[in-house]
Amino acid sequence: MMVRQEFMYHGKTLEELHKMGFTELATLLPSEERRKIKKLTDREKKFIEKVQASKKPVKTHLRGMLILPFMVGKTVLIYDGRAFQQVIIINEMIGHRLGEYVLTRKKVQHNAPGIGATKSSASLSVK
Repeated sequence: MMVRQEFMYHGKTLEELHKMGFTELATLLPSEERRKIKKLTDREKKFIEKVQASKKPVKTHLRGMLILPFMVGKTVLIYDGRAFQQVIIINEMIGHRLGEYVLTRKKVQHNAPGIGATKSSASLSVK
């Protein structure tokens, strides 16, 4: 029988991460993310407040926003350039960016050529 391991981020449990402030949390993050936390824009600060206060999904265009411990369990609607995609944030996402979980491009599926694409296809009937 396998025992489920408790989630740890750099040796800290989720409860310990919740109790930490931004400066303490920044010490656990890699350098790029640490700098990002220290230089939060007004839009990012407003988004953080909105996520903390809201029980409903929060819409955002901030694809570069870091996923922080208090966001775990929340639902965020992230803009992919065309529509808002729903993402439920889980423990393993801490320290990553929101945009990593919503792709902006679809996989190209090459199919049969369209009508008029080649000389022989010009005589085909429209489906």
